[in-house]
Amino acid sequence: MNDDTPDSAQELADVLQDVRRHLLWQEETAGRALLVDAKVAAELQQQRAAASSVRSMIARAKTPEPAAAPPPPRPPAESPSRDTLHAAMKQPLGAARPLAAAAPPAAAPRAPMAASRPLASEAPRAAPAAGMLLEVPPSAPRYNGALPGVVEGERPTLDQIRRELGDCRRCKLCTGRKNIVFGSGNPRADLVFVGEGPGENEDLQGVPFVGAAGDLLTKMIGAMGFTRNDVYIANVVKCRPPGNRNPEPDEIAACEPFLRSQLLALQPKVIVALGKFAAQTLLRDTTPITRMRGKWRQYEGIQLMPTFHPAYLLRNSAEKRKAWEDLQQVMKLFGKHPGSSA
Repeated sequence: MNDDTPDSAQELADVLQDVRRHLLWQEETAGRALLVDAKVAAELQQQRAAASSVRSMIARAKTPEPAAAPPPPRPPAESPSRDTLHAAMKQPLGAARPLAAAAPPAAAPRAPMAASRPLASEAPRAAPAAGMLLEVPPSAPRYNGALPGVVEGERPTLDQIRRELGDCRRCKLCTGRKNIVFGSGNPRADLVFVGEGPGENEDLQGVPFVGAAGDLLTKMIGAMGFTRNDVYIANVVKCRPPGNRNPEPDEIAACEPFLRSQLLALQPKVIVALGKFAAQTLLRDTTPITRMRGKWRQYEGIQLMPTFHPAYLLRNSAEKRKAWEDLQQVMKLFGKHPGSSA
């Protein structure tokens, strides 16, 4: 059979032309591409992608990571200031205290001391013992052992405490007072007397124990071998209760942080608590003064002697002997020999 027909020749020419074009394309691409079917092309594409991924991982492993940028310099710490005040009273008063504490975080806003944190509304106090006679109702301000104006761990000064007290409006006693009776005596005293509150004469003069009860206390101090300039005298509340009535729980709660801060500033060797309110407030104890007196107790590591208040002794002269016995125990602790009684 003869295949040299015009149609066969044309088909052969077409095939040769396709082969020529293919060879030219292969030459142009330098053999980098092949004519394959779709399935083979897909498999080749997957293999190329896997190989590329492996090469990238090897390259990253060989390339050292850039060094981490150094942290920004820390801003210098602020020095302690007065309005970081909160409490020094958490440590025993008899223990040594550092003169400064770490500054608060820079991000914490700090408002002016006297204007921003009124003590009567914001300083809750530690809960008293169950059944305590002086227990404060839930609505009253409470004391937490801290005084605004003192860096935690720092020993305050009496001047600092007096400035923080200011023209105090923390309880209702402010409405009837003439003067705040802060305290008086030796700021380095080893012996401190704590009474209940100012009377009429104290309110007029702004000095504790200057009335009839004050005269008796002065004699008692003298009989112990001290003068009023040797000791320090303060009260639980700093303003006179109307008609010399007993101070009420909310009034004690508002004023007590200042008394405790005074004791922290003084750090005496001995405290003499004069009467029920002074003894029960400092010791958190409901025991009547008639049973508490004459027995050494401890307040924040300081020796405390409860005894009768001079005003009570003026009304009950027979009890002066017991009070003198209490004071003689204090004298012995200071190495003094008893003389005549008050």
